[in-house]
Amino acid sequence: MLTINEVFYSIQGESSYAGRPCVFVRLTACDLRCSWCDTPYAFHEGRKQSLDDVLAEVDGVNCPLVEVTGGEPLLQDDVYPLMQALLDRGRTVLLETGGHRSIERVPQAVTIVLDVKCPASGESHRTDWTNLDRLRPHDEVKFVVQDRADYEFARDVICTHRLADRAAAIHVSPVHGVLDLRTLSEWILADRLPVSLQPQLHKYIWDPGTRGV
Repeated sequence: MLTINEVFYSIQGESSYAGRPCVFVRLTACDLRCSWCDTPYAFHEGRKQSLDDVLAEVDGVNCPLVEVTGGEPLLQDDVYPLMQALLDRGRTVLLETGGHRSIERVPQAVTIVLDVKCPASGESHRTDWTNLDRLRPHDEVKFVVQDRADYEFARDVICTHRLADRAAAIHVSPVHGVLDLRTLSEWILADRLPVSLQPQLHKYIWDPGTRGV
């Protein structure tokens, strides 16, 4: 049994799949409280659903790309059979996780998008750094950056842990409406950082407060 906050069909706003139609399965509950969190409604709101019911809802959309997100999806043990069942149905499966829960049990074919928390989030101390050693070559890493200190933190993690050699892609996103895209771009260029600048595309298509997109 899973506690599901929402299942919706939208444009993928992040990762290397940005811009593609995607079905999102948002699980309820998170044990982080990031200062810039844009889905606090997922902390508690949700409904109990069987695995078969969730799969039927996803199948009804008939989209090849599915993202499992939250909240923090790895808090629910039944997320693992959910991901495997989606793979068995031939879906391309993304998992977005906050990086403080072990990714060891995530099925091999899932693409993990590991969100390494920067200091301004208030949760960087919760990071499970051993997860960086667990990344597979097709996995991706993302940093949400609020200011210069966050950027320097991300830059140091990327270099110290040689993430360019560990992950398929590294994304650096500005906190929407806080950090200017041009400013972040100039920092990246000055350091020749091997990353992708990634504004959250869905927040430019729809109002940032819109649910289900």
